[in-house]
Amino acid sequence: VMGAIDLAPASSETANGVIGAGQYFTASDDGLSRSWRGRVWMNPPYAQPLIGDFAAKLTQSPRVTQACVLVNNATETEWFHTLAVRASALCFPKGRVRFWHPNKESAQPLQGQAVIYIGSEPQVFAEAFASFGLVAMFG
Repeated sequence: VMGAIDLAPASSETANGVIGAGQYFTASDDGLSRSWRGRVWMNPPYAQPLIGDFAAKLTQSPRVTQACVLVNNATETEWFHTLAVRASALCFPKGRVRFWHPNKESAQPLQGQAVIYIGSEPQVFAEAFASFGLVAMFG
């Protein structure tokens, strides 16, 4: 969707082997204290208050040009609204996303997810994600 990923601000060396971001921050790097720029892929920590902090950081980073964010579809939460009001498109996958971990068997998630796109190419996002579930475009 974005052509490449410049930054994954909540990642690990192993995860970045899959994601392929030009730069990534681990928990020990404290991505919230760093500058974010370019095309961002974010699967933030889902615990509060971190998820809200990551949502706020993304939406308040003027040098971020595009972002794809994978989160639980907790549409009633403040952090979800922080992201959704900035979204130009989003996708609600048909099924629950099974998360990969190098040292664990994938467990069935307890709730559904959403992929939120912030950027100037919502049609590209819609075409790429249409086969995964319901896509809505805004603006």
